[in-house]
Amino acid sequence: MSDRLLPICSWFLAFVLIAASSSASASDIDGATLSLIWATPFVGVLLSIALLPLLAANLWHHHYGKIAAVWALLFAAPFAAMYGVGQTSHLLLHTLLLEYFPFIILLLALFTVCGGIRLHGNLHGSPGMNTGLLAIGTGLASWTGTTGAAMLLIRPILRANDSRRYNAHVVVFFIFLVANVGGSLTPLGDPPLFLGFLAGVDFFWTARHLLLPTLFLTGCLLLIFYFLDRHFYRKEDKLPAQSDPTPDSRLGLDGKRNLILLGAVVGVVLLSGVWRPEVSFNLAGTMIELQNAVRDLALLAIAALSYFTTPRKVHEENHFSWEPIVEVAKLFAAIFVTIVPVIAILQAGVDGALAPLVKLVTADNGKPIDPAYFWLAGALSSFLDNAPTYLVFFNLAGGDARQLMGPMATTLAAISAGAVFMGANTYIGNAPNFMVKAIAQHRGVRMPSFFGFMFWSGTILLPLFALTTWLFFS
Repeated sequence: MSDRLLPICSWFLAFVLIAASSSASASDIDGATLSLIWATPFVGVLLSIALLPLLAANLWHHHYGKIAAVWALLFAAPFAAMYGVGQTSHLLLHTLLLEYFPFIILLLALFTVCGGIRLHGNLHGSPGMNTGLLAIGTGLASWTGTTGAAMLLIRPILRANDSRRYNAHVVVFFIFLVANVGGSLTPLGDPPLFLGFLAGVDFFWTARHLLLPTLFLTGCLLLIFYFLDRHFYRKEDKLPAQSDPTPDSRLGLDGKRNLILLGAVVGVVLLSGVWRPEVSFNLAGTMIELQNAVRDLALLAIAALSYFTTPRKVHEENHFSWEPIVEVAKLFAAIFVTIVPVIAILQAGVDGALAPLVKLVTADNGKPIDPAYFWLAGALSSFLDNAPTYLVFFNLAGGDARQLMGPMATTLAAISAGAVFMGANTYIGNAPNFMVKAIAQHRGVRMPSFFGFMFWSGTILLPLFALTTWLFFS
């Protein structure tokens, strides 16, 4: 890992030194002055992720980090030339310190801790068993986070189905349910809801207002999955039998101490939202709040403790590899950098280049259009990071948590549901999606391409989202 960490640390140090030499009060980017041309690098990152694995698989596999870095520089270099090195470095450092690093540190902690838990033995991946595993994972996701639940259960469900020729659909529905829909009931489930919690939304507000839409979607998806899996399961009977790489055997749990550490991760994240010591420090013009610094350091310590205390045998039998989290870290670094002007344009509201989209959520009488909030927040969350997208629409709706939880409760519910549910529309809609895909491919599952996955989500999810709109947000 050292050869990968050294360039990252060097880049980070360079940003700190440059920003430290500039004014600490560098102004924020004014989205009203930006044209859509600034979104080109972000679109380039998305198209690279979507197309290069299909058109140039070998190039992408060996150089995806360099390609992502090029797109990031194609935003940073012109922006620095136009607005100055000081403001650009301040902006990027702000993004790295307050958004990217907390995001990737939490993923790293959950990835490491859950990678040290192994359900040994093997289940037989029958339609009933698979449906039950998906239901369990969906229930866990709101309490361990979608990342935690996904990392905990993806390996057991892959082992349960490794003797089946038709198994990619199992992972697709796993992404729909465990990595997305299941995280909708608490602030611990998905980053957008945690940002809402930090902004003043009550901890159990989402559970009260999103319970019925979540149960509806979950029930429909599990029912569809069961009959689809039964169809593929019966097709297996018509093919020559093949040996099971991990035959059925008695179940047991290894790495139990990591269950305690998983609870510690949840506790640390929750603590950072309720403990407010009103202490902060200035790092090169970016104010870091003490509770957030403590949270990130504690998560890194938990990850290190998990990795170094977990028996090597558990990691080996889990096929634990750093590659999935390294891939996510590199690609999302570019996404977080290149998304900056896109979010700024959205935050400019009707004064920005995306004003026609913003106007779609407001009626002529000034009242919010809940279905539009659901679909627009969801559509953008399918391609942008759903956490900042949630914040954009949270503030577009007024940004007052008490008002949004009261008279505008249906609007906040629509924003929350759109940001969480529709992260399942693409591989990049939510971080666990890409991690699950990477792990499944590493284990030999032939996953759909970027657009192939969108065909699945468009065929199955979009009609269900239309029904959800009619039932709960119209």
